[in-house]
This record gives sequence, C-alpha cells and structure tokens, in this order.
Amino acid sequence: MMQQNYETQTEKYEFISGQHGGYYRHDFIDHAYLYNLYFPPEAVFTSFKDQIHDIVLNYPIAQDALDELIGDLIDQPAERIVVGNGAAELIKIISGHISSKLIVPVPSFNEYANAAPIGKVVEFPLEFPSFQLDVDKFAAEAIKVKADVAVVVTPNNPTSILVPRSDLISLAQKLAEHDCMLIIDESFMDFAHDPDQATLEHELERYPNIAILKSMSKAYGICGLRIGYLLTANLVFAESVRKGVHIWNINGFAEEFLRILPDYRQEFVESCKQVRIDRYNLYNSLCAIPGMTVYKPDANFIFCRLPDHAQSGPEVTRRLFIEHNMYIKHCQDKTLPDSGRYVRIASRTEAENCKLVEALVDVIDSNKVEVF
Repeated sequence: MMQQNYETQTEKYEFISGQHGGYYRHDFIDHAYLYNLYFPPEAVFTSFKDQIHDIVLNYPIAQDALDELIGDLIDQPAERIVVGNGAAELIKIISGHISSKLIVPVPSFNEYANAAPIGKVVEFPLEFPSFQLDVDKFAAEAIKVKADVAVVVTPNNPTSILVPRSDLISLAQKLAEHDCMLIIDESFMDFAHDPDQATLEHELERYPNIAILKSMSKAYGICGLRIGYLLTANLVFAESVRKGVHIWNINGFAEEFLRILPDYRQEFVESCKQVRIDRYNLYNSLCAIPGMTVYKPDANFIFCRLPDHAQSGPEVTRRLFIEHNMYIKHCQDKTLPDSGRYVRIASRTEAENCKLVEALVDVIDSNKVEVF
C-alpha cells in the first residue's frame, strides 16, 4: 500500500513527519493521530456499500438539512447548528474572517492561531508546570487586548486536561460584559470521565456568548469523512458562521453517516468506555517509567514530559519510528516552556499500548550507538 519511494526507515520517517494524514498507506503504528479505534461498527460500512451508487452519483443535501441531522443527533434546534467540512473549516471561518482579535491559551490546538491573520491572535500561556487554565487571568487578558473571540479547548490538546465546567461558566460571564464570544472546543469531551456533567451543551440558552465547536473525527473515528459542527444559542453568531460555508460543503458519505448514526448510539457509548479503559491503563504504565512526568488525561491521549536523562522529544519520536515503527507526536512546535521535552501519545488498543511502552522504555534507556 506504500505510495512513496523511500529506501530506508529513516527516509520513511522524514516523509511521514511532513505529512498530515494518509498514514494507513505506510504500514506503521500510529500513536500520533487522535481518534476512536472502536467506532464506527462494521454495519456502518455495510450501509455505505449498499448505498454507494446513490451516494456517488447524486448531490448531497445542503446546509439547512445537515443542521437538522445533527440536531436530531444531539437534541438541539437546527437553527443553533452550523455543520462544517471538519471543525477545521469552521475554525478558518471564525479565526480568519469573523474575529478581529482572538485569544487562545497555549499550548493548544495550533489551527486557531494558524488560521488567524497576522497580528489578530493573542496567545495566553497556561500555568506552568500544571498547564491549568486560570480563567480569571485569561478573562483579564482577553479584556485588556479587546478580544472579541476567546477560545478554550477542553479537554485540551496536547495536555489532555479538562477545564472545569464552573470555570467556563465564570469565564463566559466575565467575557459577556465585553462583547466577547467564548468558543469552547469539545472535540475530545466524549472521552472525559463524565462528559454529560462536563459539557456546556445544555446550558447554551443561559449563556448566549458561548459557542461549542466539535470535530466528530475524534470521538466517532471518522477522520476521512470530515464532519464538524458549531452549536450556539446566539443565532446572529451562528448565521455569521453559516454564511462562510459553501452550500455543498459535506459529501454524500458524510451525509449518509449522519443519517444512520442515531441507530448506533449504544455502540458509540460502549466504544468510548473502552477508550477510557485503554487510556487509563496506558496512563498507569507510563507513570511507571522512572523520571517520566505524566499528566492525568481526560481525553484519548496522554501528555508527558520525558525524563531528564532521555533524549529530546523530537529525537525520541524519531528513534521510536526508526527502531520500532511506532509514531508519536513530539511537542517541539507547541508554545510552551522547554517544548522539546514533551510528547503526546495517542492511546490505541491495550496490546498496542503495551508494546508502545516497552519500545519507549527501550529508546529512553538505550545507550546503543545508532547506525542506520
């Protein structure tokens, strides 16, 4: 299935480390990308096969009907919803076209800052070394720089740390007095211990300056289908985002997935439970590595500071791939102190996680001379 000409594992790593997908074509274990391995069930693919002629040959439905499909799934009015070609499309609209000044805690998902015009984004450092969000300081900075959009990713990427619901409510109230929208990215919320108690999805009517953004790729394991949505009771803000999307921004396979997804609610719940089990077991195994600082995760990945005696994050990542054909994410490109010491590890199956920990210990402790 390899599509690229490389002769050595080192050349393969150099190629893969510059890509943003298509990993399945290159035969390695992916502990970098963050998605649910236990969903969707095989019956979903059978449905695609049964409908493939109609899906390929016909136009998909337009925005208003897509909003209704998501609304049926999450029990929300369609007018509160905007469906995007992945969350990335909606982020581009918000950061790049709607916001005049956006503020985001860092480290976080880089796309919010990357999508903003130069000079239109403020990066607010999380508390170090806990990486907790101090919402009072964040609100004060947002007000000081006159931000009209503030973003909080919870659980955060790469730290996998959840921001308490009460803190988010307090933040929203402070920002509301200064006409600042709070975008809460809940893309990893389904992997939290008690997502129903952590989400603000059911509080939107009380806080019109809150909008929830969600990538469905992560929780539903459908990276290739590209579905994301924004949810808000602020219909003016929803309409401003809706104006930025194309009439047919979602393809027929994504539409079919949304149509049949309500039939698999229980399977989805069970899949997230299994992700949590695997994630906690991986967390405990990583905690057993001497010198490793492991942050307790709320998402399906784990944020770690490598032991002081280990090589840097980029070098450990490179060696894991070259020597063990496993790929993790180093945090060298994130905005945080000593970023080269941190890595993010996606949880996979129990067996794969065990092999990853063994390989990581081997790389950290190895004094072998590298010859490739």
